[in-house]
Amino acid sequence: METSKPAEGSEPAAPGTEPDQHAAAKTDAAESAAATEPAVTAESAAKTEPAATAAASVPTLGDVLLAAEELWPETLAEGWDAVGLVAGRPFRAVERILFAVDPTAEVIDEALDWGADLLVTHHPLFLKPVHSVAGTGFKGDAVHRLIEGGCALLTVHTNGDSAVGGVSDVLADAFGLHGVVPLVPAEDGLPEEGIGRVGELSEATTLADFAKLVFSILPAVAGGVRVAGDPHGLVRRVAVCGGAGDSLFDAVRRHKADVYVTADLRHHPASEAREAAVNGRPYLIDVSHFGSEWLWLTPAANALENVLNDQGFAAEIRISGTNTDPWDFVLTPGLN
Repeated sequence: METSKPAEGSEPAAPGTEPDQHAAAKTDAAESAAATEPAVTAESAAKTEPAATAAASVPTLGDVLLAAEELWPETLAEGWDAVGLVAGRPFRAVERILFAVDPTAEVIDEALDWGADLLVTHHPLFLKPVHSVAGTGFKGDAVHRLIEGGCALLTVHTNGDSAVGGVSDVLADAFGLHGVVPLVPAEDGLPEEGIGRVGELSEATTLADFAKLVFSILPAVAGGVRVAGDPHGLVRRVAVCGGAGDSLFDAVRRHKADVYVTADLRHHPASEAREAAVNGRPYLIDVSHFGSEWLWLTPAANALENVLNDQGFAAEIRISGTNTDPWDFVLTPGLN
């Protein structure tokens, strides 16, 4: 959402990304950029004529968009967000789908080398309006490379945060929470939909032990995990928000959470949250933005595969092995 020490965490799985005959056989190039075509919605995609050469069991991009809309409705996206299809023609066949957190140059390399027909990323390539996709900039170059490589791009961002089984649901499941409800319910969604989640551990534990659990579950990144609070303090009620969640402290306090796990905690919101704390709570656990959302990729890919299979389609789906956390190393007292 936009609103640990490396050796001890679990590294993202690194599936093979070598080129193969599928990639070599892709010769379609120079599709028109998304900025020059009418916006495509899941509804309009369903009315688009499928490619005549696509095998009956292979979905078109339009079919995949409908499946994605079933899982992560665009109506759940925050008003400031930019989700949906960024590049691609709805009638093109989609045999291979790659999931990633960010549409970086390295991830695009991975997608094209593997011969992916669709790249699904959590974070948008274009969050703010643009008036050019010239290849002279890195974002324009990304669009051109995807189009020339025959790979569409789909963004599932805050709609993927709010949906059932979304980013924060995955975190809550990973931490063993039960009785989970949204931290901030969606205005026009189901009761289970909304930003963030809050629930309870089966039994109380110390903040230090819970922080170690969080650290052990997330992928290893340079920034590690930062914790604010009494290491011996007991915690049971836990609030989580994948991605940047320091705008949600009021909701965290309303739910009387003992500890709040989120990413990108800035100095002033974190400092004020500690000043406003009651008996030291909520304690704070600040994790990697990338790491907090990476866990969602595998369940999301499995969910999409299941929906496509239920509809009589089959596609090969893979999780990116690229770590797109932007930090390379960190200096701490005694470790320089």
